[in-house]
Amino acid sequence: MRKPMTYVIGVALTLAILISLSLAALHLGYQAPSIREQGTPGNLGLAYETVHIPTVSGKRLFAWLLPVPGADTSIIILHGWGGNAELMLPMALPFHRAGINVLLIDARNHGNSDADSSSSMLRFAEDLDHATDWLRQHHPGRTQKLALLGHSVGAGAALLTASKRRDIDAVISVSAFAHPKWMMKRSLQRFHLPDWVIGFVMDYWQWYIGRRVDDVAPMNTVCKIARPVLLVHGRADTTVPVEDARAIAKNCSESQLTLLEIDGAEHDSVDKIEQHGFELVRFLQQQGFAAPQTTPL
Repeated sequence: MRKPMTYVIGVALTLAILISLSLAALHLGYQAPSIREQGTPGNLGLAYETVHIPTVSGKRLFAWLLPVPGADTSIIILHGWGGNAELMLPMALPFHRAGINVLLIDARNHGNSDADSSSSMLRFAEDLDHATDWLRQHHPGRTQKLALLGHSVGAGAALLTASKRRDIDAVISVSAFAHPKWMMKRSLQRFHLPDWVIGFVMDYWQWYIGRRVDDVAPMNTVCKIARPVLLVHGRADTTVPVEDARAIAKNCSESQLTLLEIDGAEHDSVDKIEQHGFELVRFLQQQGFAAPQTTPL
């Protein structure tokens, strides 16, 4: 009897360690790396204002406003995991040159924004929601039309925010994952965990964020957006495969959704996507943003 009991105890301890390590990794994953801005838009010869936007829990967001004299349309740009406003500047330039005001924000725990307990797509969305309110309140003349652009986790946040509001006129999603469960499963599979451990971690994660992940999954929130959406995704993306973008598009066949796939672009290829800036600008121009350009940017 002693040997079987020892075996059972050993298996139980092994499973407990597996689950503990998985949950520890999950919580560590919520601690985003903070990379502060090193330069400013002024280094590119752009006029800008540094602003601080209140968000939840008494925290403030760091942001740059790139105004265009006389422009009454704007776009808010949100980075991805571990990013910041400076890293998104190349993507902001085509819009600014086309005559659209740009607000670049740092989510909590990112860049020069205030630190908080943890980060998640839901918290990115909270910050984007407060930035939208701030811009409309403080610059009503610049928000006759307003678009959101997010990258990766920021893209999921942009789609979530737009699905709950009726004052967003267009959304550009860059490198969004289709479903948080898919993203987490891809992340956990590299540890060769049993399927039931992965399932347990996913259930725990759902309990931890206090929301059904199906309700906040980009492939579902996009279906609730009544305005045009442009999905942009690199075909060389190995972090979030382009199949995720195709799944989002396929899941909402009746929505106002366009998919733009970019050859050679990886997950963080902001420069590659900037090369297609004229297509992103044209998408907004079709929605009445700024004046049409006669030549590509």
